[in-house]
Amino acid sequence: MADPVLRVHDLNVHYGASHALQGVNLEISGGIHAILGRNGMGKTTLCNTILGLLPATSGAVQLHGKECLGLASHKIARAGIGYTPQGRRLWPSLSVDEHLRLLARRGRKWGVARIYETFPRLAERRNNGGAQLSGGEQQMLAISRALLLDPTLLVLDEPTEGLAPVIVDHVCDVLSGIARDDDVTILLVEQNIAVVTEIARDVSVMVNGKITTVMPSSKLLGDKALQQSLMGVGRHEH
Repeated sequence: MADPVLRVHDLNVHYGASHALQGVNLEISGGIHAILGRNGMGKTTLCNTILGLLPATSGAVQLHGKECLGLASHKIARAGIGYTPQGRRLWPSLSVDEHLRLLARRGRKWGVARIYETFPRLAERRNNGGAQLSGGEQQMLAISRALLLDPTLLVLDEPTEGLAPVIVDHVCDVLSGIARDDDVTILLVEQNIAVVTEIARDVSVMVNGKITTVMPSSKLLGDKALQQSLMGVGRHEH
């Protein structure tokens, strides 16, 4: 049996005396897998630990069966994990085109021309600095920056947060196409249940540093009582 794309096993992370991640277990073998949870549940901590930006106390994080814990974050990125962090973290003074050409390399599936084809708005704004872009444009650029690494696993932390509905729809379409056509596995951290049930195949629910429930997104879609019990809120609408 082939190794899963991502395997997280008994992962523990501490912030001083605070036990932020408590024995997290997660396996993803393709498609789009969502992690759903309210603020402060440990979702971003999990992302940052997978990417080597935070040290783990114990456990394992494996990409295609190879251990990533303990590696520098740039080595993890080169191994095939692309990351779009919450807040986007763009350079305000660099143009869209400069952002992209910093990471573009010959021979990769994703190049600057393909990025502009996928996100025509970025092509229109190629000479604008990161600080001159709208929230939606910044998110497109942050996703594009990760894609230029040709990842086999794309980790996205709240990619639709604060975006207009039409931009949310476009981002969802692009992510679905990437997972379907480019054989890129996506780990999607979200609070928007509408997004999760639209594009994710499976959902893990994170509560207080633990993954408490794993289910098909189709089970969550039509069950508002389940949404209430898992998230404390109803289904968010675009």
